[in-house]
Amino acid sequence: MRITHNLHNVFSNPKQLLSHTLLIVYTAFNKEYLSFIKNYIKYFVIFALFMRKGKELILATREFAKEVRWKSWYYTLTTLFLLIACNSVAFLNIPVLVKIPFSILDGCIMVRFFVIYHDYLHHAILQKSKLANLIFTLFGIYILAPKSIWKRSHDYHHNHNSKIFSSSVGSYPVLSKEKFFSLPKSEQNAYLFVRNPITISFGYIVMFIYGMCILSLVNGKSKHKDSLVALIVHALLITLVTIFFGWKILLLAVLIPFLISSALGSYLFYAQHNFPGVQFKEKEGWTYEGAALESSSYMKTNAFWRWSSANIGYHHIHHLNARIPFYRLPEVMEKIPELQHPKITTLKPWDIAKCLRLKVWDSDIQKMVPLKVKA
Repeated sequence: MRITHNLHNVFSNPKQLLSHTLLIVYTAFNKEYLSFIKNYIKYFVIFALFMRKGKELILATREFAKEVRWKSWYYTLTTLFLLIACNSVAFLNIPVLVKIPFSILDGCIMVRFFVIYHDYLHHAILQKSKLANLIFTLFGIYILAPKSIWKRSHDYHHNHNSKIFSSSVGSYPVLSKEKFFSLPKSEQNAYLFVRNPITISFGYIVMFIYGMCILSLVNGKSKHKDSLVALIVHALLITLVTIFFGWKILLLAVLIPFLISSALGSYLFYAQHNFPGVQFKEKEGWTYEGAALESSSYMKTNAFWRWSSANIGYHHIHHLNARIPFYRLPEVMEKIPELQHPKITTLKPWDIAKCLRLKVWDSDIQKMVPLKVKA
């Protein structure tokens, strides 16, 4: 019997690698496997010696950092249409029980459009378009993440992701165990409050209203005037909907979608850099590529969540090259072998629990660990 193997697939799948290794050991005496063994060893040496790293790996992604203009417009406009359509259902004269699923779906679609907005601010899509600029500027104000503060804080996050002493800007704060226990009790409580699952769930208030808008005004009013505009617009939206349509429509058209989208967005942002196996570095040992591959997760989800999160689960690739449009991220993972073994998390309850348990960085064992409070 003639034996043929796809060696690339063998090395891109650890389970296949193990099974083939055992098969070779078991059948080593069989001559028909000798040629396979020689190729196996040869490919292993080539793969180990020529696997791209650092700048070379980043450069390998450059060909994918080109948008397909019609796709960018198609995904932007269809998502915007679905967002408006789902939100409009809340105002129809139909039973509330029929409206609720559309309010929930509205929240999920808001997450998708936010990621598309986020891609626009990374200069990945629709640059030099006045219409796109208008659409995304208005959406940033509507979603309580106006362009000035989101871009400034998020660009900082990309340039300093997983640096243990500066990771809290534009991201969830991370302290070493030693640093945490050296802080006053009030600062310890503030740190734990920000990372608390309930706080993350209420990202609408904590992350967006307070973190994005109020805090940016307090820290730099002249730089973030659009944060004030966002707060005023949101207050007017709540007031006008309540006066003209009542509290039920307010709940269905504003509060439920915002609470759901903000909770989902806050958790996604948390779990992308707070998961079992994540690595944090001091400034000296930090590299851009390492921060992408060792400190950014691949969130493995079903088709619906991939769609509603606009592929942001391919976060290790996004951090390697933020100018790759969201719709090309799966293509990159498929075509670049070095990116096919990411650190994985999911939206399964037990994986969410594992992520949320992590509180501080233990420099002795180089891991994020749950907090054991000192007596």
